[in-house]
Amino acid sequence: MILRMNTIRIQNYIALFVVIVLVGVVFVVANVVQSGKSEIQVDASVIAKKTLFFRDLPDGSVGVISASSGKMIAQVEGQAGFVRGILRALARERRIQQITSDDAFELMSRSDGRLTLVDLATGNRIDLESFGRDNAAQFAAFLNSAGQ
Repeated sequence: MILRMNTIRIQNYIALFVVIVLVGVVFVVANVVQSGKSEIQVDASVIAKKTLFFRDLPDGSVGVISASSGKMIAQVEGQAGFVRGILRALARERRIQQITSDDAFELMSRSDGRLTLVDLATGNRIDLESFGRDNAAQFAAFLNSAGQ
């Protein structure tokens, strides 16, 4: 009888252990699933905004033109890898959606330090500070240039 009670007691401990492990697994899985969800971040207020056109020029450079004045405010020459890379990505999306390249882009500086480029034709946006301060500064120069 003593041996039998020990066997029952051992089985109870094993059952309790299995239940605890299963509960732990459920909590871990729930945590992993929850952490994979993206949270929508509310945009900070806009402190500066400029609507721009980017045009290919005959000499191979890219002209940055203010939409409000029609004046060229900057000229991107040579490789200018980051600026050209961002523009290529946005132009590719326009080609996929069969949208002409005549529509403008909106460049916004936000109160939290973010710099956002929005393609007004497709609605795509790129948070430029995600690529580093130096890369974002190349676009920030367009906000600070004359030719409103």
